[in-house]
Amino acid sequence: MTAADALRRAVGQLRDAGIEDAARDARLLMAHAMQVSPARLTLHLTDDLEPERLQRLNAAVTARSQRQPVSQIIGQRQFWGRSFIVTPDVLDPRPETEILVAAALEQPFQTVLDLGTGSGCILLSCLADHAAASGTGADISPAALSVADRNAAALGLHPRCRFVLSDWCAAVEGQFDLIVANPPYIAADEMPGLAPEVRLWEPTLALSPGGDGLEAYRIIARQVPARLVAGGRLLVEIGPTQAAKVVQLFADQGLTQIQIRRDYDGRDRVVQAIKPD
Repeated sequence: MTAADALRRAVGQLRDAGIEDAARDARLLMAHAMQVSPARLTLHLTDDLEPERLQRLNAAVTARSQRQPVSQIIGQRQFWGRSFIVTPDVLDPRPETEILVAAALEQPFQTVLDLGTGSGCILLSCLADHAAASGTGADISPAALSVADRNAAALGLHPRCRFVLSDWCAAVEGQFDLIVANPPYIAADEMPGLAPEVRLWEPTLALSPGGDGLEAYRIIARQVPARLVAGGRLLVEIGPTQAAKVVQLFADQGLTQIQIRRDYDGRDRVVQAIKPD
């Protein structure tokens, strides 16, 4: 069987399983099975598919048919121009989170704290683009911290970052110029409506705090001012209907110059606040 024949079969299997973009996903899984870059897959479609690679493809297609995300199957996701290791222990980095990274990099900083660091994609993207900075990633999940540590090693950023097991700021010491977070913000009654790729395969702890989805912001609003230097910035990702309430939570704790950033679809996505001098 040639790779092209196997690819056509994979596309059909994914379509039968209800996968929305079956052709794209099949190509990514085929490239993974053949251990080639997706950009070069076309050059290999006339190759005969060795049994080992066919077996790898079949396993990947079966997993995708069960709605496991492609990033988990192939073990990585592109984010902010770099490849990050992804496992079921962390959120799959999403394009809209790049809005937060872009905002963080608009102003210089020497120290950065990433609360709920997960894969480390936010912290490590900030450090990779700001060679003079150092940072700390905090997470309550040891498994997530292990993934973040692996990503730091892969990107050569170990000398400038460290990771700490912490329930938000509870075990964090010192103060920072910049604090970033993509906390769980999905309300409990919204969870059943999530896509199976998210609801079944990503860690619930990183998706939803339960209740109205705002509990993490309440904790961050209370704890972060003590961890920011005067004039330091706080940047958090939010759900598209949460801006007004998060703004009020931050204002109630004395944070100022509060701004809202929108994502590529025009939805409220990031709230930025400053600790006054």
